[in-house]
Amino acid sequence: MPTSNCPVSDDPTSTAAPDPELAAAVEVARAAAVREAGGEPIGTHVGVIAEDGAATHLFEATVPGYRGWRWAVTVANAGQDTEVTVSEVVLLPGPDALTAPDWLPWQYRVQAGDLGVGDLLPTDPGDVRLVPGYLASDDEAIEDGAAELGLGRVRVMSRIGRYEAVDRWLASDFGPESDMARSAPGHCGTCGFYLPVAGSLRAAFGVCGNEFAPADGHIVHVEYGCGAHSEVELDSSSPIPVSELVYDDTTLDVELTERPEPAPAAEEVPTVPAVEESQPEEPALPGVEAGTVEAGTVEAETAEAEPEGDVEPEAPADTAHVEETELNETELNETGADETESAGGQPAAEF
Repeated sequence: MPTSNCPVSDDPTSTAAPDPELAAAVEVARAAAVREAGGEPIGTHVGVIAEDGAATHLFEATVPGYRGWRWAVTVANAGQDTEVTVSEVVLLPGPDALTAPDWLPWQYRVQAGDLGVGDLLPTDPGDVRLVPGYLASDDEAIEDGAAELGLGRVRVMSRIGRYEAVDRWLASDFGPESDMARSAPGHCGTCGFYLPVAGSLRAAFGVCGNEFAPADGHIVHVEYGCGAHSEVELDSSSPIPVSELVYDDTTLDVELTERPEPAPAAEEVPTVPAVEESQPEEPALPGVEAGTVEAGTVEAETAEAEPEGDVEPEAPADTAHVEETELNETELNETGADETESAGGQPAAEF
């Protein structure tokens, strides 16, 4: 008969035909299911399954949270013309019911990262990842280490175990196909913080020793990389190509220069007009300019010009006139010099 660990068949009527009396006991089975459900209504009758000396009636379950499940009521009798009784009432999953996955032993259900502080995870004696330590390993580093110490481990990692580790590390966040590796400026194989592992995996894997890197202390592939590469350099150039000659019109360059002092303007000296004084007209002598006659010259010329005979000379009058003329010229020169000094300190033109 069906049990809680065995779901009900998709087609309950496909088996052998049940006993007619047991197959007709639908109401007896429904009443038993209602009692088991605590008085809750029961769904429609979906079929009957024949068993050895018994029959199981199936009803749709209306219990919240059990969509697709069915009430299975098993009935039996002691033979023909005997009373039908209820043997068992259980709730079983139907073909569309949501059920848990198949049961697995605990050691097979543990995933990476499940092991916590204080947890123990023993290995299976037949684990293919390990081989006895007395067998010769194909990893030279393991053999060299055991020979130097004079000791050996009970079991060492087999080739299958190493291949599985390689596949796991390649697909991890520190493998060559990770997002960080594809955007890195360089690979771990060229980084100064990369510490290669020993043995046959030395060419492909190592440990990151950069405390600022996301893979610090983790196994990384030689083609993994990150932004904390030891040889990374910042590119300060513009990502947009520009011409070599660029005019920056957002700023103004100001150069301070000394302004030359203007030359002092020449002072204009007012022209002082010569003072003309009214002078008495005097008779001009032939060949002598006015104002330039000297006394000796006049006397000489006068003497030469005197007519012969009894004409009286007029020397005193002429001499007095010449002296008066020289006196007037001297006063005029002195007056002009005084007016020039008072106007600008510049000497006036000679008369």
